[in-house]
Amino acid sequence: MTEQHPEKVPVGISSCLLGEAVRHDGGHKRNPYILETLGRFFDLQPFCPEVAIGLGVPRPPVRLVQVAGGGVRARGVRDAALDVTEPLEACAQAQHAWHASLCGYILKKNSPSCGAMGVRIHGEDSEPSERTGAGLYAARLMANFPLLPVEDEDRLADPALRENFVRRVYVLRRWREALAAGISARVLTDFHARHKLILMSHAQNDYRALGRVAAGTGDLASRAEAYIQGAMTTLKKPATRGNHVNVLQHIQGYLKRALGREDKAELVAVIARYRSGEVPLSAPIAVLKHHFRNAPDPFIARSWYLDPEPGELALMNG
Repeated sequence: MTEQHPEKVPVGISSCLLGEAVRHDGGHKRNPYILETLGRFFDLQPFCPEVAIGLGVPRPPVRLVQVAGGGVRARGVRDAALDVTEPLEACAQAQHAWHASLCGYILKKNSPSCGAMGVRIHGEDSEPSERTGAGLYAARLMANFPLLPVEDEDRLADPALRENFVRRVYVLRRWREALAAGISARVLTDFHARHKLILMSHAQNDYRALGRVAAGTGDLASRAEAYIQGAMTTLKKPATRGNHVNVLQHIQGYLKRALGREDKAELVAVIARYRSGEVPLSAPIAVLKHHFRNAPDPFIARSWYLDPEPGELALMNG
């Protein structure tokens, strides 16, 4: 069995999503799913950059404006003389040490300060343009920490996007723990071995390349940095049904001497039913876990693919 981590995972979040009345109109955008479900496993740490820079509650609303030369600024909707571009960017920079301690961040969609993507950018004539982007605080956060899992709250309603976010949060937490314990060649290769099946489900070629990095030679610190950059980039790619089938069949190979004819046929059948979309991924995984209880394998027992942490498992299953 993999070791357990009862402590919550530190994740930043826009304050309004937890029900704090910090919006420009004095309201909030409390998200029950985030608060009541994610909050069981995530240490949700709220922050509102617009309040932090002194705009107050209530306050004049701001929006993103594209100015001559291609730059984007945060200006008042009613009063263009109100410009909080530099304060918002400086605010994000001032939170650098706190951001570095986080394993994920959930942001308010469409916010000119916090939106992670798709925030409407207006022209200087106040007309909406075709261009969209990230809020200024969010943009600085993501530029400073490109490996940090970041999502707008509405995207977490999509099961696939939510699963991807949760998986990346927990992988990054485990990486931080590995670094805290002291990185070594053994620690790096062990980390890759335990995440090998997960990486295979996202991108087969990337998994192989990461294996070469983990087992390589040369400066260890540089290899470790290249590894986690590659791993987190790989995990951003959606895990596909086809890749999961390849992983399941790969795992099945560890049971070739343990299964009788009927058990093997049952396993092949449930994997085929997953391939065709008749059953969820949890169905073949449950059958595999049953067989490995009877025929334990040390590699499979330590893999995070079949046996995620309790919080990771609960949140991925929705």
